[in-house]
Amino acid sequence: MKKLILLLIAGMGLLVAPLFAAEITNYQNFELDTLLHGIDKPGAPVVTDDYIIFTADTKHRFVGIAFDFEEYKVIHPFQILTQKDDEEKVSRKHMFYVYKRQHKFTELRYRLVFDGLWTTDPLNPNKEYDQNVNLYFSKLDNLGSINVYTESPKNDYAHFIYKGETGQKVNLAGTFTNWDPWIYEMVETAPGLYELELPLPAGKYYYNYYIGLTPVLDNTNPQKIYTHDGRSASVLTVK
Repeated sequence: MKKLILLLIAGMGLLVAPLFAAEITNYQNFELDTLLHGIDKPGAPVVTDDYIIFTADTKHRFVGIAFDFEEYKVIHPFQILTQKDDEEKVSRKHMFYVYKRQHKFTELRYRLVFDGLWTTDPLNPNKEYDQNVNLYFSKLDNLGSINVYTESPKNDYAHFIYKGETGQKVNLAGTFTNWDPWIYEMVETAPGLYELELPLPAGKYYYNYYIGLTPVLDNTNPQKIYTHDGRSASVLTVK
């Protein structure tokens, strides 16, 4: 059955991450771990400033999710959350997928795959019909603002963020520019929010933002260093 599901999905020309991940998950941080264990049973998507958590019943062999911003070409597999009772007996609590909010979406459309069959999310009553493709899609709206911050590369591009006053000219410089502050100018994508994507190979980089000739630390990145001559710089490690 597992091989059959894999062949059915692969035949659609879609990208699928490993389907049957380990049931005991290594969580990245305490906040996310707490959120996941705080969900008693599958239900409507849980939306926070940093995450959107989708859940499903453990009766399914495979559950995947595909998003409109990826044109439904990538299926992200759900994982299984397990818990132990007082006698150390392990049981399945629910299946889940965590979307880390890295896009400034105010709404999000998606579809689920249950054991090879496409459908809407049965736990989310908010659906939208698209007459162009004659299909219903699950929908999340009124998502509001999200936390944005400088992060390591995805698809070989580092995403730099600066938050400040609107209407400024903000440049980026660091060890990758030999500290030349005139090569890269940030783009103001929203009032007071400046962004720039930059291809960087693996390594550790020191950088600052520049307003004119004045260096400014990255206020979205807590990683900093202080040099022997009293200067400070933000740090980004690319793996």
